[in-house]
Amino acid sequence: MDAIFLQILNGLDKGSAYALIALGLTLIFGTLGVVNFAHGALFMIGSFCAVTLSKILTLSTVTLDPTKTDFLGNPLKVKTPYVVEWFGESTGNAMIDWSVPLAILFAIPVMLLLGWVMERGLIKHFYKRPHADQILVTFGLAIVIQEIVKATYGANPIPTPAPDQFVGSYNVGALIGLDASYPYWRMIYFGFSVTIIAAVFSFLKFTTFGMVVRAGMADRETVGMLGINIDKRFTIMFGVAAAVAGLAGVMYTPINSPNYHQGMDFLVLSFVVVVVGGMGSLPGAVLAGFLLGTLESFASMNEVKGFFEALYLPSIDQIIIYLVAIIILLTRPRGLLGRAGVMEE
Repeated sequence: MDAIFLQILNGLDKGSAYALIALGLTLIFGTLGVVNFAHGALFMIGSFCAVTLSKILTLSTVTLDPTKTDFLGNPLKVKTPYVVEWFGESTGNAMIDWSVPLAILFAIPVMLLLGWVMERGLIKHFYKRPHADQILVTFGLAIVIQEIVKATYGANPIPTPAPDQFVGSYNVGALIGLDASYPYWRMIYFGFSVTIIAAVFSFLKFTTFGMVVRAGMADRETVGMLGINIDKRFTIMFGVAAAVAGLAGVMYTPINSPNYHQGMDFLVLSFVVVVVGGMGSLPGAVLAGFLLGTLESFASMNEVKGFFEALYLPSIDQIIIYLVAIIILLTRPRGLLGRAGVMEE
């Protein structure tokens, strides 16, 4: 039971990342009808927002300390971060330690602006083009972004730790009589993901802006005939989708050190999640994200891997998502919660 409980937690952890990325993808497809293969790059940029802020906060001034010398008797160089000089040792060091959570405030305006630039500068020219054209141009954009990040930050992963208070594990299984410890930050990531997902759904359901967007997703022409500038609202939603992907990347940095190909790693999986959930279905994207994340987690257990190896299916944990996707799409071609007419013309 301990092992099963841990795998459930692992599944929720993986599923929350899949669900957040898939939610942004579905927002873009549902509003603009664009298949955005650059969405994984937005996740990567979010993670590098955390890296960038961490580097900014650790920019230091160098002074010579005559009280400390090297073996030749020369004064040692002492690096003091500027934030420590400006805000004091306690506050400055706390800002450096909490650079990842603080990066949320840094990433939101960056991702909103980037989403607006992408949509106005490129995506809007492909609204009425075939989906194949959209895939080609956005995939090309993802490669360009990836190479820019590689040239700027290098090819090696950049460790970006969580705050010291959240390093280590908590015996969460003790709450239900089990012995199962789980990392603090992974639990925080799950809670953060659920909060963002709830915020997006609440925004779309309970605000006037969100209601107009949902109406535009159902019947864009009719909403436009009512005198509402639905294109402007959809542009804002593209920025919101970019921000969701960016925030998912920010909070994921302590779990997986950012690297330039991180976006591509998540892109394929997130599109599988979107298709399984149903193209254009926001609840379907979230449901499929958690479902496939949980299945992938259980498939990584040694007992399960050994069983499938006996059936000549090695590395089942690497292919389980795709096998389940095939089965679901064969039985439900529109996905779990897909709508009629979407991607069927």
